[in-house]
Amino acid sequence: MGTTTNLVFICAVFIATTTTTLFTTSSFALTQDGLALLEFKQTLNDTKEALSNWVDNDETPCQWTGITCHPTDQRVLSINLPYMEFGGFISPSIGKLSRLQRLALHQNSLHGLIPNEISKCVELRALYLRANYLQGGIPSNIGNLSFLTILDLSSNALKGAIPSSLGHLTRLKYLNLSSNFFMGEIPNFGALSNFGNNSYIGNLDLCGQQIHKPCKTSLGFPAVLPHAESQEAAGKSLIKNPIFSSIANQKLPKHPSHYMKGALIGATTTLALMLVLLLIWMLTKKERAAKKYVVVKKQVHQETSTQLITFQGDLPYPSSEIIEKLESLADEHVVGVGGFGTVYRMVMNDCGTFAVKRIERSREGRDQGFERELEILGSVKHINLVNLRGYCRFPDSKLLIYDYMAMGSLENFLHERPEGSQTLSWTARLKVAYGSARGLAYLHHDCSPKIVHRDIKSSNILLNENLEPCVSDFGLAKLLVDEEAHVTTVVAGTFGYLAPEYLQSGRATVKSDVYSFGVLLLELVTGKRPTDPAFVKRGLNVVGWLNTLRKENQLEDVVDERCTDADASTVEAVLEIAGRCTDANPEDRPSMQQVLQFLEQEVMSPCPSDFYDSHSDYA
Repeated sequence: MGTTTNLVFICAVFIATTTTTLFTTSSFALTQDGLALLEFKQTLNDTKEALSNWVDNDETPCQWTGITCHPTDQRVLSINLPYMEFGGFISPSIGKLSRLQRLALHQNSLHGLIPNEISKCVELRALYLRANYLQGGIPSNIGNLSFLTILDLSSNALKGAIPSSLGHLTRLKYLNLSSNFFMGEIPNFGALSNFGNNSYIGNLDLCGQQIHKPCKTSLGFPAVLPHAESQEAAGKSLIKNPIFSSIANQKLPKHPSHYMKGALIGATTTLALMLVLLLIWMLTKKERAAKKYVVVKKQVHQETSTQLITFQGDLPYPSSEIIEKLESLADEHVVGVGGFGTVYRMVMNDCGTFAVKRIERSREGRDQGFERELEILGSVKHINLVNLRGYCRFPDSKLLIYDYMAMGSLENFLHERPEGSQTLSWTARLKVAYGSARGLAYLHHDCSPKIVHRDIKSSNILLNENLEPCVSDFGLAKLLVDEEAHVTTVVAGTFGYLAPEYLQSGRATVKSDVYSFGVLLLELVTGKRPTDPAFVKRGLNVVGWLNTLRKENQLEDVVDERCTDADASTVEAVLEIAGRCTDANPEDRPSMQQVLQFLEQEVMSPCPSDFYDSHSDYA
């Protein structure tokens, strides 16, 4: 009896100990999201060991590099890993993160496909995969991401058709598929009908209404006639034809004669011939209609000795119509006058609108490589750069044809709107800062040879109807062939925005552009011009004024009083970035790529989609 009791006691102790051990182990085991992230990590080539703290002996991944979690249940909310120089590919295990809202892997060196499993991240709101080497197509089931508001797949090697399922993303407010190899017609329904040419720049084989480029194979019915699914289906389709219907209704012998066979063959041949003739007629008709969309390449207009050049088929109009519209431009069409020429608004017969900048011959003569430079700039395509579509040479001037930006310049919004009118909200200003940084970073880091703008200022930041910014007027910027040996030495730009070393030496570099961008950020925050009279009276510009207020701990007076929705944390972050950009020592200034990264991590985090959910961009 005693032995039995002892045995029972020992067993009980063993079970209790085992249960406690299992409970303790399970309490500190890595969460399922953490395990999924470790699988995700295995397919990345992390040469810099940026993810060295992703280890399996943690309870949650919430303290790992680039990871943000929901505060309540510790599920992964955001993966923010741009500019990490990762190689490898995106693991299908990403689909296990069902609560993920933001995935940012842009500016890495990822290759392979976008995994179909990404559609299982049903709460995803922002997807940034731009500037990698991703291949294949967009997953067809991407339409399952019903909360998606931002989709940026630009600057990859993606190809194929744009899936129609994108049209089902009713919350989508930002789409960028530029600089890929997509082809075919852009579906024009749902969300896809809300995005124009800027979302598709650099995909030469795309066509559709959104980019004002007709699809040459579209005849009002499928370009390739569908094959019958079976001989039985083929027979049914023939009987539906009136000719064959009348034959089929006749009583035919079970074993038709040679005459009947001949009649059938004759009728079939006749019908086939009629179909061929109909197709030829419709094709020639469509070809005649499409002639006006033929790309004009250095076509000379004989009567006026003008020459019209377009880039990559960007002007889908007859050359005669374009030249006629250019010749009719008058003072009533002027929308602006800048240092490089007068800007006109040109409206085509189909109401397509373009901006035309007139450059006089005397200015052109200063640059013998003017036309070659224009051809290079015409190949630069980015959603945050004003698109140069072509130019026309007249005897006394050159006319540069750009996209027309309906809302004018940032300068107009900040400084020239009537008293009491609506101004840009803080959210809208952050969008302008972010988009402008993207455009300038593209010029510095993605163009080869790189392009120095030399005249970054608020009047050269143009806004479309959605208040998305585009950097303009880099048409006379000099191209840098070599980072160290080749710099421009002709001072250009606007006082107040120019870096001190540029004013002293006339040597324009990417770091002088960074300085100008820092001044632009201060202009967005303060709502004041860089040379506002309030500064000049004290012998300062906006940079000196900011430094003075910083020393006096009076930064609360910096923000534009019209900007009622500004929050202290993002204002402080923007001022910090502006301070770095306007450092007196060029070597201590960040690159534009770093500036963009700072904006994404410090200002737009954790979810840039928050900045696209505002009901209005006006204060």
